[in-house]
Amino acid sequence: MKKIILPAIILACMASCKQADKPAEAAPCCPMAKNIELAFKNYENTADNTLTDAEKADGWTLLWDGATTQGWRGAKLEAFPESGWVIENGILKVQPSDGKESANGGDIVTTRTYKNFILKVDFKITPGANSGIKYFVDPTLNKGKGSAIGCEFQILDDDLHPDAKLGVKGNRKLASLYDLIPAPEVKPLDKEGFNTATVIVAGKHVEHWLNGEKMVSYDRDSQQWNALVAYSKYKNWPNFGNLEEGYILLQDHGDEVWFKNVKIKELD
Repeated sequence: MKKIILPAIILACMASCKQADKPAEAAPCCPMAKNIELAFKNYENTADNTLTDAEKADGWTLLWDGATTQGWRGAKLEAFPESGWVIENGILKVQPSDGKESANGGDIVTTRTYKNFILKVDFKITPGANSGIKYFVDPTLNKGKGSAIGCEFQILDDDLHPDAKLGVKGNRKLASLYDLIPAPEVKPLDKEGFNTATVIVAGKHVEHWLNGEKMVSYDRDSQQWNALVAYSKYKNWPNFGNLEEGYILLQDHGDEVWFKNVKIKELD
């Protein structure tokens, strides 16, 4: 993965805090700057599904150990799905099932909820694939067919999957907040290899990043947010996106997608 260069505004904000000999929290822009710096800190880790001592010291934990299903269950099950997902050589794979949403193994979720965090997931798409990383998920909202409900970092082959042409202004394309906020049309995607999705949640503020470039930024539980939801496919789900905390989800949308290096840093 390429070395991340922090945006100039972030670096300037951090510098101003240091010059004033004040903690990061003293300036309005600095708390997010601190989170971004931590999200893209170079730990020089070459082993998949592991944490360096420096990462552990900074408070990172693995959400998936690279070998077992520990810490995960089916979104609508008490245990991990018996089919639809496989673990091969340190990679967690969704098995293909003709593009049918949650019709095989179904979505999987963490066994506990999260509130404020930096989430990082390496993913690789196969041609024409559709999947997603969801957060603030409430599995009880949709007990019937289909995916569990939550805010979604969309994973999609924009060139080959028909969903890329749906929605409004590209809000169902890769790295978008699905069906709500579109990511930029030009994205730093490696279609042949792994890419890193990063989601930063600090209170009401949320950001999507792809391979070190910011794709989406928004504030939930606000008048603007609620208006946006009211005109989306989520309009009938109560309090969508405004949960204090929720589960993290990897989606089974019937296409083969690979995941590894799933890690999280919980924020105060």
